[in-house]
Amino acid sequence: METGEGLQRRMKVALPAEQIEAELDKRLKELARTARLSGFRPGKVPLQVLRRRYQDQLRHEIIGDLVPSVFAEAITQESLNMAGRPTIEPLVSPADGQYGFTAVFEVFPEIELADLAGRTVRRPQVEVTDADVDEVVQRLREQRKTWQAVERPAQAKDRVVVDYQGQIDGADFDSGKGSDVPVELGSGRLMAGFEEGLVGAGAGEERDLELTFPEDHPNSLLQGKTARFAVTVKEVSEPVLPEVDEAFVQSFGIAEGGVEKLYRDVRENLERERRQRTAARVKSEVMDVLMETHSVALPEALLRDEIQSLKKQATEGLQGAGKIELPDELFEDAARRRVTLGLILREIVQRREIQVDADRVRAAVEDLAASYESPEEVIRYYYADPKRLAAIESQVMEDQVVDALLASLTVEEVPMSFHELASAQAEA
Repeated sequence: METGEGLQRRMKVALPAEQIEAELDKRLKELARTARLSGFRPGKVPLQVLRRRYQDQLRHEIIGDLVPSVFAEAITQESLNMAGRPTIEPLVSPADGQYGFTAVFEVFPEIELADLAGRTVRRPQVEVTDADVDEVVQRLREQRKTWQAVERPAQAKDRVVVDYQGQIDGADFDSGKGSDVPVELGSGRLMAGFEEGLVGAGAGEERDLELTFPEDHPNSLLQGKTARFAVTVKEVSEPVLPEVDEAFVQSFGIAEGGVEKLYRDVRENLERERRQRTAARVKSEVMDVLMETHSVALPEALLRDEIQSLKKQATEGLQGAGKIELPDELFEDAARRRVTLGLILREIVQRREIQVDADRVRAAVEDLAASYESPEEVIRYYYADPKRLAAIESQVMEDQVVDALLASLTVEEVPMSFHELASAQAEA
């Protein structure tokens, strides 16, 4: 054993020469029964001929077969806790009767758990109010709104249908023209100033808008450019929201219970969201405390793997945007935090001998499934595959660790509205 820089270890392992040579003879004899070489009948090739031709290849195969079990035995013998995959370098010298390999790998760091006494985390105290429920129902109404033409100037939240032609320095430009384009005023979907410039315009009216493209516009040719848009308003419509009645309720798949059932379901969903957001907020604060109170040497192998994992997730999220190669540096800070916390939590679980609570796993799956139309199918989906269930078990284990740590922390209750809780979580 040699100790390298940081957490790196270099282990030289000798393999039994007698065992390798005996296995080599065995495989050569087996090969001799069926070997075909030019000038010899099948199965009649002399053993020495086969040895000269195949012994190097067979030795490497034998050593390759031996390495995993011998290396695992050596790791156990040395009481090492390996982090990441090893690099194996064969050391073979048949003339000297020496066989072996060198394994280069990293080990998990030794972590001294900090005393968290005196540290404070904040826990939101949130009540779901009737106003919160009404706000959700209002959003549901807006999702099913229709439009009715009006003969008045457009105002905020109206929809106008327009034709427009844009020019930069007196010349038309690509993407600067549109016909029969619906524009919802106040939606913020178009460039800054376009929607605002149409407030007060009536059907048949023309507007001339001078607007500047943002510096970070996706089209580099338009970044920071000032354009003049000639806009013709062809129609003005106002939103018409449906009444909260039986027809409205049934449009959400609620067959029985009517309006009362809709409001009850909305409240239950908000209560579930409140619990989840509160727990996530507390967990985030506890993780911040762990990061502040621990200094952990990170195995480079784990850090590299985590960077690639985050990079893959981000790339998958950009599908359709063309081939984008994101730099590793973009994910390094997030990867360091995740690996650091993973090592600290692992140490806490081992020290406290925490076992995942099967009842809490079941409750977590049921809570997740409750938002679907067929909860039982979702529950069966997770329990049918240990890998899928393992993701839930990992989350529950983290929750159990957080619960255990809260006993050592000072918890400050912070009253806030549901909107404040949701906004804070979204920003985080």
